[in-house]
Amino acid sequence: MGSVLRIATMRKLWYAQVISVFGDFLALFAVIGVLTFKLHATPEQVTGVQIAYLLPIAMLGVVAGVFVDRWPLKPLMVSSDSIRAGLVLLLLFATQLWHFYAILAAISLVSSFFGPAQGVAIRSAVPFHGLRSANALMQQVMFGMRVVGPAAAAFLVASFGAASCYLADSVSFVGSALLIFSVEFLPTEKPAAQQASGLARIGTDMKQGISFIVHHAGLLFVILAMACGMFVIGCFGPLIAVYVRDDLHASTQVFGLASALIGVGMLVGINALAAFAKNVKSATLVYAALAGIGLGLLILAFTSHVWSTFLGTLVIGFAVAGIIIPSQTMIQQETPQALMGRVGSTVMSLVFTAQISGLVLSGILANVLGVRDVFTGCAILLAILIVVGRIWMDPSANT
Repeated sequence: MGSVLRIATMRKLWYAQVISVFGDFLALFAVIGVLTFKLHATPEQVTGVQIAYLLPIAMLGVVAGVFVDRWPLKPLMVSSDSIRAGLVLLLLFATQLWHFYAILAAISLVSSFFGPAQGVAIRSAVPFHGLRSANALMQQVMFGMRVVGPAAAAFLVASFGAASCYLADSVSFVGSALLIFSVEFLPTEKPAAQQASGLARIGTDMKQGISFIVHHAGLLFVILAMACGMFVIGCFGPLIAVYVRDDLHASTQVFGLASALIGVGMLVGINALAAFAKNVKSATLVYAALAGIGLGLLILAFTSHVWSTFLGTLVIGFAVAGIIIPSQTMIQQETPQALMGRVGSTVMSLVFTAQISGLVLSGILANVLGVRDVFTGCAILLAILIVVGRIWMDPSANT
């Protein structure tokens, strides 16, 4: 990781990620706090905040990738950060539930362009053998803020009000834009010019990206594995509170610690990958990670102790890192430069769709089956994916 950070472009992209993600977590947790304690929103309405933030990327991500592949990277990323800096300030004037939904959806819409563009920038800046470390660094920021963000947001809201978090997020986007503006991007390969224009051209570009994924067995497997893992996390997130309350009969402190341990497990997993799994194939790591998530879910399903809950959530967090980092690395290594935006945005769209599905279905499934049975069902789903991957999608299994 130290070697990767010595690359000037990667270092500035990482700094930009640190400040912007920290600002995002401050704003998001401030919004949840306002809805919960000031507007007295229902659990479904609070969950709707996450859905409003994820849905535009899930729906429009594939289309965004077409433009990412054709537009210049630096103007795209700088303008994306600048627009989001302005949109966040609208939260200062939000007073109704739909105001928050609309603003977060607009921010997400702009983010659907920034995410794939960032992936293209990393791919162009970092040698192939350093991509796993580069992805680990970027995800380390995301998972670290899961641990630090809630506490920092709670302190700022209690001391200075929710507006302080919104202002901090806006400033963080400005800082990110300035850092990216100072980066010298290497030239990237662009798609060949087409005779078609307008919608026909967009449709053709989208088909090229989707076709590449469908016809690449290894990529298809890791992408489906990542989506499946995010579906499980989407189901798991809302239900762990119910599990702690109804199955453990424990306090909110236990719930808070169990949730935090997922982030801790992710951080430990990322660093373990960087230190001990440099030469392990990405597909092998994904198989092991799917099995690890299933193991963590089974610990929760078949035991009902506080210590086992902590162990299960820690194992799940550790294993999730084993899906995300190798999958992102394999996508960057196997995808031609001219298709990076479309493939990256398609993956993002699929992953966010899976996470939304998990959020929406978790309550329905828990009411019908019970929380423990949902955990067991998710573990079975992961086991099926491992078997299918070995038999059908992973070419190395048949050589």
